[in-house]
Amino acid sequence: MDKFAFIVHPIEYKDLSRKFKRIEKLPQGLVEKMMQFLPPLKVSEAKGIKSSHNEIEGYFLGCTLTSEQMLRLPPKFVINKIVKTGRLAEKLGAKIVGLGAMTSVVGDAGITIRNRLNIPVTTGNSYTIATAIEGVKKASEKLEIDLAHAEVVVVGANGSIGKVCAHLIARDCRYLTLVSRDVMKLRKTADEILAETGLSPKVTSDVDESLKSADIVISVTSAVDSVIRPEFLKSGALVCDVARPRDVSKTVAEKRDDILIIEGGLIEVPGDPDLGFNFGYPPKIALACMAETMILALERKYESFTLGRDISIEQVDEISNLAEKHGFKLAGFRSFERPVKEETIEKVKKYARERKNQAVNE
Repeated sequence: MDKFAFIVHPIEYKDLSRKFKRIEKLPQGLVEKMMQFLPPLKVSEAKGIKSSHNEIEGYFLGCTLTSEQMLRLPPKFVINKIVKTGRLAEKLGAKIVGLGAMTSVVGDAGITIRNRLNIPVTTGNSYTIATAIEGVKKASEKLEIDLAHAEVVVVGANGSIGKVCAHLIARDCRYLTLVSRDVMKLRKTADEILAETGLSPKVTSDVDESLKSADIVISVTSAVDSVIRPEFLKSGALVCDVARPRDVSKTVAEKRDDILIIEGGLIEVPGDPDLGFNFGYPPKIALACMAETMILALERKYESFTLGRDISIEQVDEISNLAEKHGFKLAGFRSFERPVKEETIEKVKKYARERKNQAVNE
């Protein structure tokens, strides 16, 4: 049977306790120091992943560093840890390995890791983009935001992911603003979108000003610190944060319960899947980056599909078509690594309605 592997790591220190219960009793500094020297580990085995074309099984492998450590420690050290985890995937018979969370961000976004392994590597970013855009469309419907008439803002539109997001969302909206520090470069992207869709986006370098009128925000910068501030967001707005590290801080969610923040889609995996570990999602549900690795394995497309900082629209369309072929579909939304509750959506929808009624009355 075809096998895949996917590399995970604790997003936050507290996530370690989900695998190792006794860690809670030890000092955090000591545990983090120990983690730097721990070998990669097999977190779980995944079985029952089946489409009408193929059936696969796989492994979730742990790279023992938190997100904070991956940003703080020397890149060479972090990449070596990831490579060792990839070599465990090879020993287990995986034919492709996916990079999850910060393992897909450090260094050159997977290129060096691929060059040091004997199996193909993918970051999952193509399907992450695809499901982020699909998630924006579905969440807009739930909030009763008419995408065709909404003010859509893409923050970080000069980046490889942001540019692709801008091109994709331009297919469905009428009012689009592109935001980045390099306005001259933005104008080139705007011209490309105009030629493709007939839509002429606005361009600006002022993030805060662009947020004031935005019904939908897609944020994909490469900033280390958050760039979306709570005081400038419009009540009832939808914010999709595709960036890693995040562009939206938890402060926005804590201060603005009238804003819906999503980080991309949750994906329903075909067959009767058992991922073997509680990732904090309902049964049969995986992240889009995980799903991309599974899709490529089901398709027997054993090649390094998404690597580096350059992602094409064609790649996103291709993985979307393969996902549909094998029965993967959007199953919900997540925010700060947790599923978004229906009551949260209903609360924001109420604010969106109130804002819309106020605008009509004015």
